[in-house]
Amino acid sequence: MTTMQSPAPVTLLRRVRMELAREPGHPLGSHNIGYEFIAPVSDDGRILVDAYHELKDRCRVRHFHDGQPDEVGHVVRKGGGAWAFHYDIHGDPTHDETGFRINSHRFVPGEYVSIKEPDGDLKTYRVISVLELD
Repeated sequence: MTTMQSPAPVTLLRRVRMELAREPGHPLGSHNIGYEFIAPVSDDGRILVDAYHELKDRCRVRHFHDGQPDEVGHVVRKGGGAWAFHYDIHGDPTHDETGFRINSHRFVPGEYVSIKEPDGDLKTYRVISVLELD
């Protein structure tokens, strides 16, 4: 008699690293300014909304900026389907960094993603890596 084995579990959580793309103050971009976040990302690079609801406590973000302390927070889903990085769980949501059309972006190396920062500036970041978590 043969025993059926269940398929291996699918790894949904991935660590995405984005670095600042070219802009006037950084004509070559910057490896020292960017974001690393953990979220359920499909093989084609899209954030999986249903999986996010199950795993949102594990969806974290780290904003790094040369010469400044890292900011650590959560990836959050906002009204209207927008995604944001929230650094103070009990703080003012107007200070969140909101992704521009992130619900339609693909997180694959080489793609570009725009983030609206708390000061209102829209900055563009390049996806550097997308790694499965162990």
